[in-house]
Amino acid sequence: MKPLTEFHVSPKRRGGRGSYCKPCFNERSKQSYAKRVADRDGREVRKNVEVPDGHRFCPDCERILPLTPDFFPRSKNGRQGSGGYCKPCHNARGKESKQRLHGGSRQYHLRRRYGIDQEIFDAMLADQGGVCAICDAADPEHVDHDHRTGAVRGILCFNCNGGLGQFRDNITYLDRAITYLKGHHTWRWVLIHPGVYQRRSPAWGPPPSLSS
Repeated sequence: MKPLTEFHVSPKRRGGRGSYCKPCFNERSKQSYAKRVADRDGREVRKNVEVPDGHRFCPDCERILPLTPDFFPRSKNGRQGSGGYCKPCHNARGKESKQRLHGGSRQYHLRRRYGIDQEIFDAMLADQGGVCAICDAADPEHVDHDHRTGAVRGILCFNCNGGLGQFRDNITYLDRAITYLKGHHTWRWVLIHPGVYQRRSPAWGPPPSLSS
């Protein structure tokens, strides 16, 4: 005998309460769900594992680990802000999904970030003669795109792609860099007095008069 408050509300039952107390009702529901899953899909339902506070059970590797960012990845949609699988298992599942759905991590990256696949990448590289579109280095691997519009521009080597990024795709900065490399800002040692030299830049103009 238990108080009615220990029973779930059920408008279809006499007295407005279920026939089983809450713990028994929950246990029967779990058993019923496990049987339906087994009959329908032929698989077993994951069993609940008791874990201490501040820890989580990873169902893939079956380890109980501290619930910290060192062991579980962050997830806005996950319980307590963390994913349901430890980092190694999370990464393995992600790799398997990319391979199964996209044919590999490379295909996934190309499609997600640039909207192309490996076939289009290979065709673009062939149009460039198999070399970087800027420095002619062989076998470039990086897709260059317009950061403002997202349009793909060509295939570059690591150095050229990184260089454009560092200059923020700014033509003015690149023109100034070319002028700089031509030596218009090169420092030189200039004779300003017999036996006395001064390090000067051409931007400073001619050295001072030696008449004095």
